[in-house]
Amino acid sequence: MTNYWENRNVLVTGCTGFLGSWLCEELINAKANVVGIIRDWVPKSRLLSENMTSSMTSVRAPIEDLSAIERTINEYEIETVFHLAAQTIVGTANRDPVGTFETNIKGTWNLLEACRRIGSVKNIVVASSDKAYGIQENLPYDETMNLNGNFPYDVSKACTDLLAQSYYASFELPVCITRCANFYGGGDLNFNRLVPGTIMSLLRGENPIIRSDGSYIRDYLYIKDAARACMKLAEKMETSEIKGEAFNISSEVRCRADELVHHITTIMGLENLQPIIQNQASREIPHQYLSSKKSMDLLEWKPAYSLEQGLIETIYWYEKFYKEN
Repeated sequence: MTNYWENRNVLVTGCTGFLGSWLCEELINAKANVVGIIRDWVPKSRLLSENMTSSMTSVRAPIEDLSAIERTINEYEIETVFHLAAQTIVGTANRDPVGTFETNIKGTWNLLEACRRIGSVKNIVVASSDKAYGIQENLPYDETMNLNGNFPYDVSKACTDLLAQSYYASFELPVCITRCANFYGGGDLNFNRLVPGTIMSLLRGENPIIRSDGSYIRDYLYIKDAARACMKLAEKMETSEIKGEAFNISSEVRCRADELVHHITTIMGLENLQPIIQNQASREIPHQYLSSKKSMDLLEWKPAYSLEQGLIETIYWYEKFYKEN
């Protein structure tokens, strides 16, 4: 849609996060008026280290503060909302489930309730997760499957998902839901994740760590593709009868953890640094990957990056980050 984002008032929650920073960059480049809600000031976040905040409005508030969210939507006359704010780390959720529930569940109903009360928001994209599906017998997962999360993070995202569905069904709030595959790309500062952890280990000349037995299968989505998919979904909500629906977003690139580490070591020319298999992963879904047929058909979206292209860009970003830090 030509010039859809130009001068559009857009709110991004979780804007200092991994996806949030890339989405803000895409929106700024599209000439949107971006308002970001920031809880913690994270200097090494791309949003701050690459000075995107000079091209947007920043609001310091936790997503658990309903009055602050409502004030922001009202005062900045927000038209489009991307709700990304969440505690996203599985290990953190296992250690602190209550904190995760507060952020991911209460934060979501606050955001949705603020949009309902103000009444001027035209489209809302809520980030759920592939983890909301839990463990399923049949793969790949599609959007018709039940949400069967068991572990704290998975349950928090299933609740996020159901809250968004409820606000559409009950109040006709213009909302859609993304269930994305595992993101990778530059700017992910959670080094316990496989891709950034592997790259940083290799840059330090260390053997990378695989917490599982190496056989866990995931599908991977380059972060730029994820940001553009979110924007495409918001645009399509204006012209298509898709409100209230969930969409899997995945490049459908699937591989085992040990295969992904091998890809990275090969690209970096460090095959001599073989991974250490810890086989200590627990309370995690062993195999999970998505069908993106619905997104590709209804949103006319498809990923622009192959796994190799995405990894090459990702490695380049971390090489620069490592030198500077």
